Amino acid sequence: MKVFKFGGASVNSIERIQNVASILRSFSSEKILIVISAIGKTTNALEKVAEAFFEGEKEKALELFTAIKNEHLETAKQLLQQNVQRANDRLLDIFTEVEWLLHDRPVREFDYYYDQIVCTGELLSTAIISLYLNDQQISNTWIDVRDIFRTDNNFRDANIDWAFTEQQVNEQVLPLFDETNFVITQGFIGATADNESTTLGREGSDYTAAIFANMLNAESQTIWKDVEGVMNADPKLFPAAQLINELNYKEVIEMAYYGAQVIHPKTIKPLQNKNIPLLVKCFLNKDLPGTIIHNSKVNNLPPIIVIKTNQVLLQLNSKDYSFVGEHAVGKLYQLLEAQNMRPNLTQNAAISFVCCVDNKPEKIEKIAAAASEMFDVQLQKDLTLLTVRHYNNGILDELIADKKLLIKQQTVDTVQALVAAI
Repeated sequence: MKVFKFGGASVNSIERIQNVASILRSFSSEKILIVISAIGKTTNALEKVAEAFFEGEKEKALELFTAIKNEHLETAKQLLQQNVQRANDRLLDIFTEVEWLLHDRPVREFDYYYDQIVCTGELLSTAIISLYLNDQQISNTWIDVRDIFRTDNNFRDANIDWAFTEQQVNEQVLPLFDETNFVITQGFIGATADNESTTLGREGSDYTAAIFANMLNAESQTIWKDVEGVMNADPKLFPAAQLINELNYKEVIEMAYYGAQVIHPKTIKPLQNKNIPLLVKCFLNKDLPGTIIHNSKVNNLPPIIVIKTNQVLLQLNSKDYSFVGEHAVGKLYQLLEAQNMRPNLTQNAAISFVCCVDNKPEKIEKIAAAASEMFDVQLQKDLTLLTVRHYNNGILDELIADKKLLIKQQTVDTVQALVAAI
């Protein structure tokens, strides 16, 4: 048993969906649970629908959703030959879920409506792709993951009920593999005990795949991406970035912590618990080796560069020259937690404390206003945080050569620098 996950970029065109079919044909004799994300930028488009609806702009929301409907109907029309009507019927059922809601008016919190609307993207993509694969004689069974994944009602960042979900996997999913080799479902979503849709937060589709891998005792999980594998830097910023063939779970968690767009730590835990290797493969060329992530030690890693732009430095100074102690710093962390933010870098001195965070203006203003009751607060914006794991002499100097260095922190494995453009 294996688990595959195809992200939005791997299904964002007719050609790429056809490529998914080509990949799966080469695994036709294996049993695979396949998790698929929403097509391309569908999630972003659905977010705009949710925002318009919540702001009371019903007609705008319906208009935006109609555009999404038409795009998916056109995709189905171009892809399918035998199953066009079945696709239209299945898509209509999904459309109706949202349209019924959009004709109402919001009486609950935004996050609830976000989840009811945005979950549609994964349902639409998997419905089309499942029927297309059957059209191509690649037999598969489609399931609604909301019937399998039970969550709490923490909308937009729901928590899995592991015991109930595992029972559903054993009773509803495993038996399907007696009839077919491929089972197709959605990433990112689940449902409460009241059958209200939920989403699982950042990188939810990778996490979905990891949960299935854990509960199915899979031999591996593969994430198919539009890159060769995990790189030591963003190739868009560093053309000489190199492929890392092998990593361990700990290194990936460290990379994600510092802001690398790699694998979210919550995806790693279900795999690590059962020592299931994670493969990151290129869907544009399935024969490339990609990256394998496992539980063993890996030596001789290259410098790994992570860049976070649009950073803000919160500079907090004691109003009366008293020490900034644990109590005051603890209060600041409470303010950050209340806004669902975490510091990317901190530094404590006798009468001051500095904290680097992502620039989210509304949240920053709330934090700064509350912190001003205890501190003199200054904000410095438009900063960049550079992190280098496994650094060598000279690499940081090269990165900050044309920038003003504000803060530098260094350990045996990692160096960080907060800089401003000169």
